[in-house]
Amino acid sequence: MEFCPKDGSILIPKKEGDKTYLVCPVCGYKKEVTSLVIKEEVKKKEELGKGIAEKETIYSKAKGVKCPKCSSEEVVYFTLQTRASDEAETIFYKCLKCGYTWREYE
Repeated sequence: MEFCPKDGSILIPKKEGDKTYLVCPVCGYKKEVTSLVIKEEVKKKEELGKGIAEKETIYSKAKGVKCPKCSSEEVVYFTLQTRASDEAETIFYKCLKCGYTWREYE
């Protein structure tokens, strides 16, 4: 991955005839390349839901909340801004007994 020396944008590969260039989509800076490796990573559907929220989340004990699946009151929660910043956060709950996870929009 290379960045534009003028404005710091990511340079996008573009083919013109038999030559390949890295082009800045903002200012038009162009650099010819002789070798280019393009790597594309496709995530499995199950991995798409596992993001930064799962890795760095601090759970808090939920009081007065029952799991809709097993009725346990051993429930923790965390909040995440999933919509526009002027809208309320989404509350995610997780049952410690059965592992069921659900969300609530305010």
